[in-house]
Amino acid sequence: MDLKEKLISSFLAFENQMDVDTYVHDIRTEAIKTFEDKGFPTKKDEDWKYTSLNRVLKENYTLFPKKENTLEYREIKKYFIHDIDSYKIVFIDGEYSSYFSETTHDGMDICLTSAALAKPKYRLIIENYFNKIATKDSLTSLNTAFSNEGAYIHIPKNKLVEKPIQILHFSTGNEAASMLQPRNLIIVDENSHVQIIERHQSLTDNPVLTNSVTEIFANKRAIVDYYKVQNDNQNASLIDNTFINQRRESICSVHTFSFGGKLTRNNLKFYQNGERINSILKGITIIGNKQHVDHSTLVKHIEPNCESHQDYKGIFEDNSVGVFNGKVIVEKEAQKTNAFQASNNILLNDRATINAKPQLEIFADDVKCSHGCTIGQLDENALFYLRTRGIPKKEAKALLMYAFTNNVLESVKIPELKQRIHKIIATKLGVNIGFEL
Repeated sequence: MDLKEKLISSFLAFENQMDVDTYVHDIRTEAIKTFEDKGFPTKKDEDWKYTSLNRVLKENYTLFPKKENTLEYREIKKYFIHDIDSYKIVFIDGEYSSYFSETTHDGMDICLTSAALAKPKYRLIIENYFNKIATKDSLTSLNTAFSNEGAYIHIPKNKLVEKPIQILHFSTGNEAASMLQPRNLIIVDENSHVQIIERHQSLTDNPVLTNSVTEIFANKRAIVDYYKVQNDNQNASLIDNTFINQRRESICSVHTFSFGGKLTRNNLKFYQNGERINSILKGITIIGNKQHVDHSTLVKHIEPNCESHQDYKGIFEDNSVGVFNGKVIVEKEAQKTNAFQASNNILLNDRATINAKPQLEIFADDVKCSHGCTIGQLDENALFYLRTRGIPKKEAKALLMYAFTNNVLESVKIPELKQRIHKIIATKLGVNIGFEL
């Protein structure tokens, strides 16, 4: 049977082993019916016009791990931002690892989705927030149907979380091919501030497909800084669905760093529900070797006096493919909106491809909105100038590419994470540059 049939036939067995109440059961049952009706998206769908899942779906994925795998810290140490003190929520093959994690219930909840779904004390929160902003598309519905484990973060009002939260998902390769469906629920109440770093990492060359969903609720005057580090192995594919609901005067930023993986699709959707909201979407993509990265973004301005800023930089070589499909919607009531969107890309050879489709849908008449896209190559004059100053060609190219991405890097608020991204970029470019721009 194909993967769709396998998933549908496995749903009943999955539900039978879960200890959840009727409310969650009804949500899951509706979600699997939606997936059954829609199936996996294809290039016939406008939102997937430039991205095909065919080469990812042909694998015979194991849906539930048959055995538990233990890891040693030395095997995964390099994937942590270990030079900062942080909370950690670690999953191995979809299962929570208490050994590597550092969670808390001291004045806030930094723990597991399974706890929130199964315990009566979280019922009111689940009914108010779970699955409330996630769309009913096929892949999000598939995750909802099998949602069980992931990060659950609830920051109460007037709380500054003093150290970042790292969410790490590891795939050990115990199975010949595996499919994971983590589900994160993040609630940040009034006047609170949190920083979160998320990473999905395969530890072997066995194929893995991760279909992740994250719902983020930023209430009045909340500040959320979210960082996604995507630097996985060549046979790892990630479909990342992130939905953000913002209330009055909140500020949410999402930085997406896409450096590796077979296929990466980032669905990032912001919904502004209040005045004086700021939404920030930034990303850097550096790929080659037949890798495929697709950024699909949406910012929906509903009320007046709000801002959104999108800035994505891409560097593509070999036979890699990049996609940027960004949409900004300004409703009639959203006067005085300031929306900016830019996708700038460099192709390092004539085999690389970029498909860009920036979109504005504006129904208000008193707004300041702009969008743009550039696709080009490195500036030969600038390269020549650096060469005349004694800089070798390889390092000169790297310097120009660093400068190209720097305005995204400089907005990272965690210095240790910024340094880690610098090192990853240097490795991707094959150079050793001993300073930051």
